[in-house]
Amino acid sequence: MDRRFRALVVAHGVSAYGTYLNLIALSLFSYEITGTALGVGVVMAVRLLAGVTAGLAAGALTTRVGRRTVMVATDLAQTLAMVVLALGASGTTLWVLLGAGAVLGAGNTFFNVALRSAVPVMVGQENRARANGVLVTARSVATVLGFASAAPVIALGGFGVAFGVNAASFAVSAAAVLALRPRTDSDGVSEPTGDRAEPPPVRGGRLRRRVAGLAGPLLGMIALRGLDALASASHNVALPLAAHEAEPSSPAVFMTWFWSAWAVGTMLAHQILKRRSHGASWGERAFAVGTCAMSFCFVAAFTGPPAPVLMAAAVAAGFADGWTEIVYTSRLQATPDRQRGRLFGLSATAEQSGFALGTVTAAAALEALPALAVVGAFHGAAVCGALVLLLLTVRRHDARHGTDRSSTSGDKGESAHGTSTGAGHLPGS
Repeated sequence: MDRRFRALVVAHGVSAYGTYLNLIALSLFSYEITGTALGVGVVMAVRLLAGVTAGLAAGALTTRVGRRTVMVATDLAQTLAMVVLALGASGTTLWVLLGAGAVLGAGNTFFNVALRSAVPVMVGQENRARANGVLVTARSVATVLGFASAAPVIALGGFGVAFGVNAASFAVSAAAVLALRPRTDSDGVSEPTGDRAEPPPVRGGRLRRRVAGLAGPLLGMIALRGLDALASASHNVALPLAAHEAEPSSPAVFMTWFWSAWAVGTMLAHQILKRRSHGASWGERAFAVGTCAMSFCFVAAFTGPPAPVLMAAAVAAGFADGWTEIVYTSRLQATPDRQRGRLFGLSATAEQSGFALGTVTAAAALEALPALAVVGAFHGAAVCGALVLLLLTVRRHDARHGTDRSSTSGDKGESAHGTSTGAGHLPGS
């Protein structure tokens, strides 16, 4: 990884900081404008729905106009949306607020799909895991700083300053992409990967065309990623309640410490995985096991443990979270370039849909059930999904090896049926 990519990561970290600061600022601002919790939910729903819809079109858009163009355009669009909110401040109408939320939701999805699918082009396939680790580390630091600084920024300067900071962060990201001009699109030469070549498009319905050529295990990983997003929504919704119970006088401090410990864990995951850029680290089994570990750690954090145990659980959850993020992203990036944008578009749709559904259902469940029960049920569903993927992966592995043994047992390497199947193999599975 050269200095150009690292500079781009720093700029992306600045943008992510503004995004996480804005998550709190926009929620509070929405309540001030609408005056009801329903209004806040509507703004959040519009933002998430825009992200889900953008995921369906992101792959085709990045292929048509180029990833770098998409990254710059979405950053500038989000900059403009936040400038409008910053200048309007308390005079902002509901329709302007909804429009800004839609731009933020769609822009974030388009940018992330373009960036994640461009990483192997920017740094090479052999360096993609380390690059993903650097991106995850930058995002983790930005998460903590954004959440921690939201309250003092709003208190000192109001919502206008908070939105102005977010607009500036998007402008920094756009300027970095324009100035650095990273190579984000392949030149049409096929990339060497462990996957089989993509089969020709399948005629038929829109959904069939979208999933044509995607291997079953990859679709299984994407489905589990959506289920994991649903489970993650539960602990994001329940954590403020747990913070008020644990530290009634300073819940914000509790949450800052929790997410700081989580960020330390994600950094540790990067330090370990960057030394294992090849082999079984990057398969479906590693992703499934990491998802199980992450769910168990988050559930443990809601059992009311002593402070040292709670921080240890948060670090472990962050480690598992960073592990699964790097493994998952690296695995999808191993696919051919022409297929990659479609995969990350489907992934973004699955993640946004899962998080939206999880947010609504978890919030409703918390009205009647304790936080531990809700978080345990949601993460239990993620564990069940991970175990299903793990079982299918193991069965597929055994079936492939059984076929390999059969194909080498007969004369001239033929099986009992006189043919060799040449079953496809996914790296790390």
